[in-house]
Amino acid sequence: MKPKTPINHTVYRPELIDVDGFQSLNELALDIRCAWNHATDEIWRQLDPEQWELTHNPWGILQTVSRKRIEQVASDPQFRQTIAELLQNKRQLMESPGWFQQNHPDPPLSCVAYFSMEFMLGEALPIYSGGLGNVAGDQLKAASDLGVPVVGVGLLYQQGYFRQLINQDGSQQAFYPYNDPGQLPITPVRDADGEWLRFKIALPGYNVWLRAWQVRVGRTVLYLLDSNDAANFPAHQGITSELYGGAPERQEMQLIRELVGAVCGYVYGANVSDQRPASDYTVRLIPYHDGVSVPLEAPHILWPH
Repeated sequence: MKPKTPINHTVYRPELIDVDGFQSLNELALDIRCAWNHATDEIWRQLDPEQWELTHNPWGILQTVSRKRIEQVASDPQFRQTIAELLQNKRQLMESPGWFQQNHPDPPLSCVAYFSMEFMLGEALPIYSGGLGNVAGDQLKAASDLGVPVVGVGLLYQQGYFRQLINQDGSQQAFYPYNDPGQLPITPVRDADGEWLRFKIALPGYNVWLRAWQVRVGRTVLYLLDSNDAANFPAHQGITSELYGGAPERQEMQLIRELVGAVCGYVYGANVSDQRPASDYTVRLIPYHDGVSVPLEAPHILWPH
């Protein structure tokens, strides 16, 4: 695998590169630290107050606001000065040693990976449900503030967790709004040659390609994987479509998703006669070494057919 390049601030609207201050706005919007720092809130409110109140998504605002509006706001000297100061403060934070560097100048570990099925970092990146995402998100935020060398690793869900609507009769309806990657504060991870970093996962009978994305979280980074790759079969493109999909037809994809996101996963295969139905066979895993235990619970093992 080729080494990844440092995070670059991709411009999705190249027609606005010549607008004074746009690239600075670009860099600020792609750092999700603004979700808990709030120093840049007034900038986005000035650009589009209605959308800011609805979404709190700086990157989404930059993708939808008109050139005329950006030029109008950026023509204000005070606005440009504010942008310059915020950008300077951000870069100083990135370059200055944090608490960890000051207290542990020669640590035994250079980096620790934090794996989680969800990260709650802010409304602009809706890939979370509740408790687990809250804990994982706060861990990354604290790591950024303290300068702890941690990177997050998770999944980028096309729809994320469902939105709930209660009908008049008290029943629940679940809606899965689409997470448009172009509206999220994420950028593709590219190798030294500029190629999008992708991984091939070998599953029984087929391969699944996963694309890598990156999220700037202050001093640290969150890497996200998603299966919505054109090289995958349509059904497999939806492996990372929903977080904790509970419908019976989604259970197989949930098991595959857990395998894809596993830290330690194993795939076992066996050939059996097709002269008898699958229901005639009982699957058992027998440990080869003494003291080895194998989980037989359905949530922990994916039984492909």
